[in-house]
Amino acid sequence: MSSWVAPDDFAEFVRGRHVELLRFAYLLCGDRYLAEDLVQDALERTGMAWHRVQRQDDPEGYVRRTITNRFLNRLRALRSERLVGDPPERGYVDREPPDHALWHLLARLPRQQRAVLVLRFYLDYSEAQIAQTLGCSTGTVKSTTSRALAKLRQQLPANSQLASVEKGAS
Repeated sequence: MSSWVAPDDFAEFVRGRHVELLRFAYLLCGDRYLAEDLVQDALERTGMAWHRVQRQDDPEGYVRRTITNRFLNRLRALRSERLVGDPPERGYVDREPPDHALWHLLARLPRQQRAVLVLRFYLDYSEAQIAQTLGCSTGTVKSTTSRALAKLRQQLPANSQLASVEKGAS
């Protein structure tokens, strides 16, 4: 069995974009370890198809789309898993991100709404790009964004810093 060797341009792509891809995956799923797994899986798939992906002139878009799809597929698969009474022990507790209040609000959103908000406001994707990434219509993207933002506004406590920013923006 022969081992696969990454082409130099793929290795350069990974070195240059790995941190940003991890950040994107973390914002999407909210778990550092899952984000690392999603990025690793996406890069593995991309590396195996690098020559084809590179011809599409948007390798980073391909990797982000793969991360998003793998995250959504993982959530679908988890629905059928059986829950246990006690969670496993965790040896290491991550520190909260600086905007933990916003993250907790985002984490309460359904996966599709969270994915749309991350793609729209973190990556600054257009509605058409989001629709293409998620495989839905632009109308679905618009309505999902609207519902997600309405849900976030509804959940904001009246005295929070986020609420005062929201009131100032409207």
